[in-house]
Parts: sequence; C-alpha cells; structure tokens
Amino acid sequence: MFKNAFRTLQKSKLKTFLIYFSLTFSIASMFLISSISHGIIGMYSTMLQTDGDIIVTQKKIADTFFSDVDIKLLQSIKKIPHVSSASAMILGASPVETLPIVAVYGVTQNRFHNYKLLQGVYPQQNQALIGTSIYKQLSDKTKIQIANKTFQISGVFKSEIGFENGGIVLNIKDAGAIFHKSASILLLTTNLNANIETIIQTIKKLDDNIDVKSTNSFVKNYNQFKIIQTSSNLISFLAFVMGLISIISIMSITVAQRESEFGIMRAIGISMKKIVWSLLVEALILGLSSFVSAYLFSLVLLAIIKHTPSLQGYVNGVISLELFLWIFVSSLLMVTLGSIFPALKAAKTDPILLIQGNKS
Repeated sequence: MFKNAFRTLQKSKLKTFLIYFSLTFSIASMFLISSISHGIIGMYSTMLQTDGDIIVTQKKIADTFFSDVDIKLLQSIKKIPHVSSASAMILGASPVETLPIVAVYGVTQNRFHNYKLLQGVYPQQNQALIGTSIYKQLSDKTKIQIANKTFQISGVFKSEIGFENGGIVLNIKDAGAIFHKSASILLLTTNLNANIETIIQTIKKLDDNIDVKSTNSFVKNYNQFKIIQTSSNLISFLAFVMGLISIISIMSITVAQRESEFGIMRAIGISMKKIVWSLLVEALILGLSSFVSAYLFSLVLLAIIKHTPSLQGYVNGVISLELFLWIFVSSLLMVTLGSIFPALKAAKTDPILLIQGNKS
C-alpha cells in the first residue's frame, strides 16, 4: 500500500510539490504563531512569578504598565504573618538611543539578585543595569539616556527571560521619577504552609484602590494574555483553513485526472474502502513529511528570531510538547479532511462513468 502510494506521488511531481509546499507553509504558520504567543505569555508569566506568590496591582487597570500602587504598603504587608518577603517593581518603557522602545524596570534592592551579573555591580542612585541584548547595541558603553535623564552604566546582566534581557534595571526611586509613580506592582512570597487566600483578604483591607490575587490566578485571568491567546488561535485556525482548502482543491484536481484509473479499479472488484484508503495513505505521507519539514523550519526560524538584535530578545518562541502534539493532530486532521471528500466522490461514482472520464 505504501509502496504504491510513493509511486503514485512520484508520477505527479508537480502536484505532489504543490500539496507539500502548501501544507508545509500552513503547518509552519501554526507553529510560529502559536509558539511566539506562548513564548511571550511564558516570559511575562515567569517574570511575575519569580519571587512572587501574590501580586498586588491597582484596581481596574487594563495593563500592569498602567498600574500605580503606593509602595508604602510594603511596610504593612511585611508585618502580615507568613509573608516571608515583599518587593516592588515599576514597569515602564522608553526610547533609548536608536531603539524605539526599551523595557525599563524599577525594582527594590531585594530583587536585584534575580538579574545575573556578567560584569560590573548592581546600580546605585543615578545608575543603570543593562541587559545584554541592549548593551550590545549601545554606542556609548559608559552611560545611557532614558527619557530626559542620563544614567551611568553600573553593570551588565543576563536573563533567560527575553523581556528582561532586552531591558534596563533601575533603582525603584529613579524609575519612579521617570514614570511618576511609586510602584506598578507589589510581589509577595509566602511561607510554605501559608494560607494564601487569608493573606490576600488581609491585604485587600489595607487599601480600597488595590487588587490582590495569587500570581497563578493573575496570570490565568490577565486580559492581555487572553487577547494574545485568542488572536493566536484565530490566526492559527485561518492557517488551518488555508491548508485545508489547498489540499481539497489540489486533491480534487488529482482525483478528476485519475477517474479512469479509479473506474478500472472499481470494475475489477476493488472496493470503495480500498480506493479511499489508498488516497488517504498518499495524503498522510504528504502530511507527515510536511509536518516534519514545517517543524524543522520553525525551529530554525525561531532560533534566528531569538538572536536578531533588532528584536532585543522580546520575541522568543517556545514549542512545547503540548503544542507539538496539538499541531501534529491538526496536521493529520487537515490532510484527512482534505483528501477524504474527493476520495469519497471518486469511490461512489459509477465505474462506467469513471472509465469514460470526461468523454460523455
């Protein structure tokens, strides 16, 4: 069965190539779109979850970048039983030299250890710690201008989180002067046996203008993540439909040109199931080869994107096992649906009409 399928595919090299190219493009699109969106969500989630079981933001804000929380709340929060540590961050963005936008993080001193130093020291007042992705692109390696203020570069750090690696870290007071706020978010770490819900309710009583959630709950319900995920799913679905339409169109043409062959097969007693199965095997061979090619192509392209200086490490696609299996199943479903309808049409047609082809 498989040998016959390979021979048939080799006979029509142009049609085989068209189906292969169309499927590879559609599957690669699903890989790239889904992996990049998962990568963005994963990086931001990891950044928030580092040293944080509970997150405090301003109530009713569209994005954490717009949040403004009173940093003085840390003094009261640290006194709550089972809160082992508390830190604050300012999340902002600013043009830097020729770069149109760079992430700027203002952090309290107890968060500096999250940034692995490659050279220099952690920043004091009026100093900045630079991520490697940004540092490589600076013309002046000693100072940097953020907004309307110049900072001395105290050191360079490396982070596995693309957002951070392509960013700048300041003391939270310096960042507050730039972005006119004391903190964007507060991150709290609790003891192992702590009742997180009880701590959340206690913190909420401290200020009516704050929203308090477990970090896991915040990540799952964050509106920006939902928008990214929904957009990714929609575009992936469109890529799936494009591939499905392409394979249906090309398989329909292929079936029409092989009507006489199928008519003879029916006339000599070959069942409808065998005809349909033979076409499905051909489609599955193309689908599997296209999937492998799309996967390898996506890995190469994602590696190039990750190390493209102009992207500053912000785009970092991740192909998880779950995503790999989901796209694998989707690819098989695409080729099965795309080939089964033309195959059923050919198998159900009267053998005499099939043998006559288009001569009637």
